Amino acid sequence: MTLQDFPALDASLNGTAALLLTAGFVLIKLRKIAAHRTCMLGAFSVSAVFLGCYLYYHIKTGARTPFGGTGAIRTIYYTMLISHILLAFVIVPLILRTLTLALRGDFVRHRAWARWTFPLWYYVSVTGVLVYFFLYQWWPAPP
Repeated sequence: MTLQDFPALDASLNGTAALLLTAGFVLIKLRKIAAHRTCMLGAFSVSAVFLGCYLYYHIKTGARTPFGGTGAIRTIYYTMLISHILLAFVIVPLILRTLTLALRGDFVRHRAWARWTFPLWYYVSVTGVLVYFFLYQWWPAPP
């Protein structure tokens, strides 16, 4: 594995987190608490690995990947990117708080926090995958 593989790895980790979040959401609605817990701890773990890989890649490369799209798609991309970045900062303490409440067994407060944490975490995970596709697959900058 080389440093050039990290963007695809990061997108895969974000996609896996989104799938685990989806499964966890469905499972809690079905009152399958143990399975929900497993999925959510998996999503947390995958997201933590993503963060480590993302930081490692950017520290090692100093990467600033230009976006190759023009016109309206450029506005769409940067709007998505800015919201993704801002919410990525916000979501970390929300995830930690929501997870802590669950691990402590404070499920009333856990549920209240999760109502905010889940959709934001889901958005950040999905837009993380989209950022990869926008930058590296659909509209890469010319070399």
